[in-house]
Amino acid sequence: MNTVVVRPERCVGCMQCMAACATAHSRSKDLYGALFEEPRTAPRIFVGPGPGNFAFPNKCRHCDPAPCMTACMTRAIVRDGPTGAVVVDPSRCINCGMCAMACPFGVIRYRADWRVPGRTVAVKCDNCVERQKDGRVPACVETCFAGALVFGDPNELLREETRRIARQVSLGLRETPMPAPEPEAVALWRALGDSAAAVAPRG
Repeated sequence: MNTVVVRPERCVGCMQCMAACATAHSRSKDLYGALFEEPRTAPRIFVGPGPGNFAFPNKCRHCDPAPCMTACMTRAIVRDGPTGAVVVDPSRCINCGMCAMACPFGVIRYRADWRVPGRTVAVKCDNCVERQKDGRVPACVETCFAGALVFGDPNELLREETRRIARQVSLGLRETPMPAPEPEAVALWRALGDSAAAVAPRG
């Protein structure tokens, strides 16, 4: 199963992924149009503070087995056959909260949803299954200029990272495995943040 893998060391906390996610799940699929929709569309990925100066984009892991799917009494949470993603059928959700209590990563929210007017239902990352069926990657991955979000088979992505580190160590470029160098755009964002923090009023 292909899924979104997070590289937190590259995240600059810009929250572009959240805006792209909310837009992709809106009725209009357009950023400007989504701003004026009722009910207001919401993201399925959440950028929060991580260790040190890093941010962490938190999203559904599409677990297998999935605790939220096991906890859902109405079978509103199912696994999409073609993609393997864990998705919510809003027409079956009764807003009981069982899935949120079962989720170990705290990524399920309850929102008004344009697909079921007048109701509040469970909302979570669906790995952009509709975009995948059109041959596109999830919206958060497409918009992440820093490379903090990548889409693919987790095992293959981890194998490639292992190969990269092995090459560096075997060539003697580094004494210990280190994260890949930050893209120039990431370094510039971090420098801007440090500058802003230095001049910000204290207390």
